[in-house]
Amino acid sequence: MKNRVKALAALLCGALLTCASCDSPENGSSQVAREGEEAVATVAVPVFNADSAYALVEQQVAFGPRVPNTAAHSQTGEWIVSRLKAYGAQVQEQRFQMRAYDGTMLNLRNVIASYNPEAANRVLLAAHWDTRPIAEKDENDPESPIDGANDGASGVGVLLEIARTLHQAQQKPDVGVDLIFFDGEDYGQPDGSTQPYIADSWCLGSQYWSKNKHTPNYSANYGILLDMVGARNARFAREGYSMQYAKEIVDKVWKAGNSIGYSDYFQYVNAPAITDDHFYVNTLGNIRMIDIIALDVNGADLFGPYHHRHTDTMDIISKNSLEAVGQTVLHVLYNE
Repeated sequence: MKNRVKALAALLCGALLTCASCDSPENGSSQVAREGEEAVATVAVPVFNADSAYALVEQQVAFGPRVPNTAAHSQTGEWIVSRLKAYGAQVQEQRFQMRAYDGTMLNLRNVIASYNPEAANRVLLAAHWDTRPIAEKDENDPESPIDGANDGASGVGVLLEIARTLHQAQQKPDVGVDLIFFDGEDYGQPDGSTQPYIADSWCLGSQYWSKNKHTPNYSANYGILLDMVGARNARFAREGYSMQYAKEIVDKVWKAGNSIGYSDYFQYVNAPAITDDHFYVNTLGNIRMIDIIALDVNGADLFGPYHHRHTDTMDIISKNSLEAVGQTVLHVLYNE
């Protein structure tokens, strides 16, 4: 996932701005909003259940690596569809084939769930549900697939819990909500590959959907992508393509997160642009979409120490991180 980093000079030339809070998220989120922020919670917003979200992440990992063309992948896809139907969503599937960078023909499936499908004003939420077939950054067994507890399962777990919450809530958002679970995001060509470079080898599901919408002429006011949102002490920097294509949506989400007590997570720090599913939704699908993704702008690896390694297991998943993202997204939806 997202190995190909494309820096945006215009976004990086300034100094990085950080939040004033120094509390650890694992010791409780700061309740002090960034200076100058105004409270955004003007309606009753349901409580995001982090315990339930954690269990949904755990169930995905229990299936095994969700690599396309495997039994675990097929079983997980069926489970996602069954959960969404149980949560009262209108569910559609896109089954398609695309050839991977290594020549493998992948059998892929995007899953789309809709709430209040008649509403003209819509918000699109997304995550990828497949996992990396190799652990190329790991010194041990780099050719084996990863569990992908954070890289894949965390975003899906948050979306499924949001779906469950919307279904059970007495008060619904005033907008239609679509959730898309993209497939084939993480089967891209690794950096340093000896094979000839293949353009656009990542994010196959979002590329397909952006060219073949599940509903003719489908559009949304904006979209939010969730990727790698569950690790302990996650820090969500303002990713470059998000700032380029949808800065006002970044501002909206970061303001919400800071105003309801998650300033330790949603930090006012700029990060390089990365190729993730939101890039293709913006450029091919013509829908403004941002990426909530943990990025370590000062670390040895921008994507953190677990990225494409066998350490991406349930051991690193934090209910606090899942809650920070899920509750923030719910506040955004309910304040539209």
